[in-house]
Amino acid sequence: MTMRADYIWMNGKIIPWDEARVHVFTHALHYGSSAFEGIRVYETTNGPAIFRGSEHYERLLYSCKVARIPSPFTVDEYLQATIDVVKANNQRSAYIRPLVFRGYNTLGVDGRGCPVEVIVASVPWGAYLGKEGLENGVDVQVSSWRRMAPDTLSALAKIGGQYVNSQNVVMEARDNGFTEGIALDVNGYVSEGSGENIFVIIKGVIYTPPLGNSILGGITRNCAVTIAEDLGYPIKELTMPREMLYMADEIFFTGTAAEITPVRSVDRMPVGEGKRGPITQQIQARFFGIVEGELADDHGWLTPIV
Repeated sequence: MTMRADYIWMNGKIIPWDEARVHVFTHALHYGSSAFEGIRVYETTNGPAIFRGSEHYERLLYSCKVARIPSPFTVDEYLQATIDVVKANNQRSAYIRPLVFRGYNTLGVDGRGCPVEVIVASVPWGAYLGKEGLENGVDVQVSSWRRMAPDTLSALAKIGGQYVNSQNVVMEARDNGFTEGIALDVNGYVSEGSGENIFVIIKGVIYTPPLGNSILGGITRNCAVTIAEDLGYPIKELTMPREMLYMADEIFFTGTAAEITPVRSVDRMPVGEGKRGPITQQIQARFFGIVEGELADDHGWLTPIV
């Protein structure tokens, strides 16, 4: 499936895809000075809907604040841009990529004199870790790359340059024959995947690393916590040693791209029975039931595109 569309929203206007261009001296291209989000539009039984759009755009503004990149638009304006570009592309489902970045004025590392540019793109997108992975789970390794220490980069913000670390994690994993990697934090505790939060289930209790373990405060992570609580499962934020991955009965990833994806092995050791476990399956079924419109959206996660 091609990763492009007919139109893109850029700096306040819908323009043809091929006209969305930047100069090669764009500051973000050289120094990673950008903030971004990943958002899904799902085709529900009542038509297309943006999944937790307000929360994603609130986090985008937070990332801009941390990166000292002033956002030219508000949450409501970003939501309207999302609706406009999805309609322009006549899409029923899509992956939305908002990006706020520094353009060109100087090649100095401090790019605050550069103009700020913005896009909101909507492109076709399937299951990030594969449709088979959603059903059967994926094979992962513990990465040799650590997540950033708290006094180096800003793990709670989605800033472009920081994702060199994520690239290292996933490229190493795939070169070694795995689908994804799990990174440890600077102290050797479980952090997250290259682009996913992680949940570990042991004897019916669901554990997930706290924000202090150099993780992104994932919005799908929050959904999984909410769904688990709705289903009556105990869930605890816990700083986890690596060995808990090997003790686990079930493990799953969460993320806008990954959605709810089971992990079937870690470092070539099976997780539980080496397949999607029953608790993961229940959380997954509730999640997809809500985003596809088969179950009631009791938490107000969907914004219809009308």
